[in-house]
Amino acid sequence: MSVYAVEYVYAPEEAQIRDDHRPAHRAWLSALVESGNVLASGPFGDGAGALLIFQAEDESTLNQILSQDPFSIAGGIAGAKITEWNPVIGHLAALVK
Repeated sequence: MSVYAVEYVYAPEEAQIRDDHRPAHRAWLSALVESGNVLASGPFGDGAGALLIFQAEDESTLNQILSQDPFSIAGGIAGAKITEWNPVIGHLAALVK
């Protein structure tokens, strides 16, 4: 399994879409925590986006997972950056060894 940092970018004009779909988005994330795919997630303090830390077999699998996000389906994400990440120190490093 690889670890990926996913950075969502939010556009201000999509705020209502995210507000309307936030309960479904968080339920989706909670299910992925239970399955072990999401290690951490949360919005940036300035509201401009969010950081999600995933475990997935590969980037193709991760993209399939991300396509099921209610925010994505509803058009609430302006952009996303996916970066494979190797946590070597801290709580997440212990989880992915």
